[in-house]
Amino acid sequence: MKKRGRLSEFLKEKRVTAGLTQSEVARKLGYSSPQFVSNWERGLANPPVFVLRDLTKMYKVPADQMFELLVEDVKADLHREFYASKSRGKRA
Repeated sequence: MKKRGRLSEFLKEKRVTAGLTQSEVARKLGYSSPQFVSNWERGLANPPVFVLRDLTKMYKVPADQMFELLVEDVKADLHREFYASKSRGKRA
């Protein structure tokens, strides 16, 4: 399971600051369920990059800030996966 990262915390904080519910955000982005937004905020998945652009506008935050948090989280996930696979031994 993916570990909750800084992006997920940031997304929740900015949504709340913007005074929006998960349902409102999902609807504005064209999603049929708030579950997508919930999964992003719980760190179970990252939003697609094109959605992040829309979220920067909706939450009125700098795109670079959101992009950097995404990169940090992806880097941390890759780091965990890389070193976890090392402990499983070599593959042919």
